[in-house]
Amino acid sequence: MKKSAQKTASTQRFIEIEDIVDNIVFFSGGNACMVIEVTATNFALLSKEEQEAKVASYVSFLNSLSFPIQIFIRNKQLDISSYIKLLATQEATQQNPIVKERIRLYREFVANLVKVNVVLDKNFYIALSYSYLEKGIGGAAAGMKHKGNAADFHGNAKAGLHTKAQGIQSQLTSLNLKTKILGHDELAALFYEAFNGDQGQALQMGSDNHIPMVKSLAITHGPFDIAQGHSE
Repeated sequence: MKKSAQKTASTQRFIEIEDIVDNIVFFSGGNACMVIEVTATNFALLSKEEQEAKVASYVSFLNSLSFPIQIFIRNKQLDISSYIKLLATQEATQQNPIVKERIRLYREFVANLVKVNVVLDKNFYIALSYSYLEKGIGGAAAGMKHKGNAADFHGNAKAGLHTKAQGIQSQLTSLNLKTKILGHDELAALFYEAFNGDQGQALQMGSDNHIPMVKSLAITHGPFDIAQGHSE
């Protein structure tokens, strides 16, 4: 039991996540981040002129940034076996022979489709970072002992990140993209699944729940660098 406890504690220190307060993730060393989920747009279905306009707007968006951001995409393989079973049930209970045949053909089409292609659910995020260094010399001094001034650091991080988020969301809205700042439970689930991969289990969490971000040492990586405070 002691070895297991030591292993868990060591892993928690590796990912550097100290706490999640409301919609902000706090890391050791005086860093914090906020994650914005962005809806996707089907670029391939746009006309050539619309595509060029999208690219130009995106370039303008990147050039207008006055602070670093991290853009990351999370691919998650979908399990549609329950959907296929539902179709099979509807086929078996359908009395109309024409509808029954169409359900069968559609069910077989979906089943063959997932055999040939991997069905992925893509989620797009923008991570905004905050460091105590943004407050200058005074902030650096406070950051060195931020654990003793947690309330001040949390307040500064919240104000700084929300200001950045408002600017990002405003610009993305002009690109006809919908945005959403992830809350406490969504952030906890996102990091949990990222670090645990397929071993992650569905979470039923309330705002007061505290769960380990990493399930085991076997999986201690994911599509995130924000635990180390990096930006891309």
